[in-house]
Amino acid sequence: MIPWASPLAQYRAHESAIKAAVARVLDSGVYILGNEVESFEREFADYCATGHAIGVASGTDALILGLRALDIGPGDEVITVSHTAVATAAAVLATGATPVLVDVDPNFYTIDPSRIEEALNPRTKAIIAVHLYGQAADLDALAAIAKRRGLRLIEDCAQAAGARYGNRPVGGIGDIACFSFYPTKNLGAIGDGGMVITADAALASRVRRLRQYGWDETREIEAPGLNSRLDPLQAAILHAKLPQLDADNERRAAIAKAYEQGLAGLPLAMPAARRHTQHAYHLYVIACDDRDALAKHLGADQIGCAVHYPVPVHLQKGYAERAIVPKHGLPVTARLAGRILSLPIYPELSAENVERVITSLRRYYKAAK
Repeated sequence: MIPWASPLAQYRAHESAIKAAVARVLDSGVYILGNEVESFEREFADYCATGHAIGVASGTDALILGLRALDIGPGDEVITVSHTAVATAAAVLATGATPVLVDVDPNFYTIDPSRIEEALNPRTKAIIAVHLYGQAADLDALAAIAKRRGLRLIEDCAQAAGARYGNRPVGGIGDIACFSFYPTKNLGAIGDGGMVITADAALASRVRRLRQYGWDETREIEAPGLNSRLDPLQAAILHAKLPQLDADNERRAAIAKAYEQGLAGLPLAMPAARRHTQHAYHLYVIACDDRDALAKHLGADQIGCAVHYPVPVHLQKGYAERAIVPKHGLPVTARLAGRILSLPIYPELSAENVERVITSLRRYYKAAK
């Protein structure tokens, strides 16, 4: 079986470095925060070309703490998308704020800047731009709207470690950016982990306090916080893998190119890369009218696939009642949910198995004629 993602293959590719990193932490006797976390925070901030990085327990916590550091809470509204992992909206709700969900661009599947103005009101405090599947959102347009309207811009980079917007790594354009190190991510831990990055020293200091109960350096609490610390074992593992992130993303891009060439001419919409961006290809998502039948065919051929995401956030029980959606609905999001399919893509996927996926898809459409 070819899985659609393989954290195990990623571990085996970095096994010796990971084992050495884990042994170093175990031998250090420091099992909460400490030098391993601080060292990885510095390296990750440098990688993202920003001033500050704060390690936290998960990508969801990164969003929650980022929002709270920006003083977003009850009575506030945050504009984002329904076509995303539910964690984006869950984080907004966790602060007491209300997610306002707008549609995505039909070509790149990221937040459509032209839909933001109609969602604004005096309660709007921020925009969360989700860099979906590894494709950067239209940050120039979003930053212009945020500046004009006095809003905060948050980058949800959970799926975009290593992606670039123009000549800059994603995460450095917004007021604050949030990363996930979930095991399937481009830079994945062996467990949970997350990071908040920002160029603003005051915001960074506030996130550091909020991730640990609200403590300052003397353990005085200025505002209540959480217990959300990046584990030093995970920090050491991520630090060991970070030097290979660009090479891993290059391999993802090569697989994406092979798919693009091998599937040309089929009735599929393949991922579009926005000009002047570098797609991280966290996922390779095609779209077609016969998604479910195609997924069944691939499964019969022992090829894993997945749907990211089958039910938009605004249709999920528990979120539908709490999110705000335009009266005209989210037609692009609704159409995508029934058409999208994620094909296998990860750095360790062999050329032979990439060809197996292509051959299976071509055989399916040949039989369908």
